[in-house]
Amino acid sequence: MQITLPVSANARRRGDQPAIISKHRSLTWSELADTVARLAALLRDAGLRQGGRVAVLADNCDLHLAAFFAIPWAGGILVEINLRLNPVEIAEQIAHSEPCLVLHDEARTALLNQALALTACAPAVLMLRGDAASVEAMLPGAAPMPDMLRHGGDVASIFYTGGTTGRAKGVMLTHDNHSYNSLGMWAALGADIDGVRYLHAPPMFHIADALFVHAVTMIGGLHVVLPRFDAEAVIEAVNAHQISDIYLVPTMISALLEALERESRPLPSLQRIFYGAMPMPEATLRRLMAVLPQAGPVQLFGQTEAGPVLTLLLPADHDLSGETNHLRSAGTPLPGTDVKIVGPDGAELGIGEVGEITGRSGTVMAGYWQNPEQTALALQDGWLRTGDGGYLDTDGFLYCVDRIKDMIISGGENIYSVEVERAVTLHPAVAFCAVIGVPDPVWGERVHAVLVLRPGMGLEHEALRAHCRQYIAGYKLPRSSEIRDALPLSGPGKILKRALRDEILARLANENSCG
Repeated sequence: MQITLPVSANARRRGDQPAIISKHRSLTWSELADTVARLAALLRDAGLRQGGRVAVLADNCDLHLAAFFAIPWAGGILVEINLRLNPVEIAEQIAHSEPCLVLHDEARTALLNQALALTACAPAVLMLRGDAASVEAMLPGAAPMPDMLRHGGDVASIFYTGGTTGRAKGVMLTHDNHSYNSLGMWAALGADIDGVRYLHAPPMFHIADALFVHAVTMIGGLHVVLPRFDAEAVIEAVNAHQISDIYLVPTMISALLEALERESRPLPSLQRIFYGAMPMPEATLRRLMAVLPQAGPVQLFGQTEAGPVLTLLLPADHDLSGETNHLRSAGTPLPGTDVKIVGPDGAELGIGEVGEITGRSGTVMAGYWQNPEQTALALQDGWLRTGDGGYLDTDGFLYCVDRIKDMIISGGENIYSVEVERAVTLHPAVAFCAVIGVPDPVWGERVHAVLVLRPGMGLEHEALRAHCRQYIAGYKLPRSSEIRDALPLSGPGKILKRALRDEILARLANENSCG
């Protein structure tokens, strides 16, 4: 089915209403549509043709957001590049996606040049701002390009998985995928979506914030754009622009709460705080609900391959009374989405049985770019195999227990790191925690906890075990622990457990060889 990009519909329906506010400029929907059409023309002049890829390596800004629509407007496919990657990793993704063009901001010029020097791929390069040859400088002289024909099943974007489980894979998302996610989320919320004012604080290169590029545009809301996350800047922007909605990962929420608690500053306009990408410590969630009681928390669970949402935990399900146990769940499926739990043989499991979470929905990816083997493993009989372990309760709520590959087997018992992390983070001294399995001569593997403590606080290992014993069985208790100033994080703020595990295992192997 032929489709029209929502930016065009908004220009017709609400042309003089504000679309974007950023540090560079503010645009109405008519002005944004004009910017998109002119940027599309520049992309065609630079060599973009139907089905070509355009990579973006840039902080959040108005032109970055416009590129989400200008690239498909000109018939191309957006490829988002994580700013936290090193030149070798960026070179791998450029070589794999083979873009004809790379858009970048001035701050990433050196990083991009280093990456391009490592690959035979030679795309054209356009800087967004900075000199007379930049996109910003050339836009006024570009003739707006007519919107090109596209269909809902055409690939709109490629987002690379974080690489926490190995070499990153390019997830192909179609226009339909983006539309299903946007409409399904708003339908599930049942919210008054007229007047949504969303703050882009996480990076747009991450699928979670990219979801809101599409979802807010779909309903003609206002995009307020910060270059990157900063707690103080978020507080100022929320109050200055009467922000109603924001998405933050738990590490960002913790930083925001620290800033709010240092100096009490209410954020009365906030109606919803979306969160996800990693487990939310229950203590942090309770702090959030106490500090910002008017802002309904909304948990989004899924993965890049799911486009990214499979389930939502709605504000009404964040029950602190103890009458329900849904607070620890990942919620119920997005409208039009089916979720089931399967065993190793693919057979569906019963209520309460732990297995692999699978999903079937119009949000699920078309496949992995140039990777049919991994696509066949991930998409089986119309279902997405997520690689996440979990179970469903009698009310249809999904509970996540761990990545299948992250499960710890100690003394023959299966231990889910998420369950241990939840217990650890209930201690008032703990800000963040990651639990992994490390080799043990007696138990095969032992539970090892890596902690980041709140400022000015301490915690001995035996005190940690005594605390955890209140919440989990003895065989699940951390048998070893260490305290660090920080945990390795991805660009969007997700704990890189694979990197942490690799580092600790290498250290232990070295210690054993020396001993």
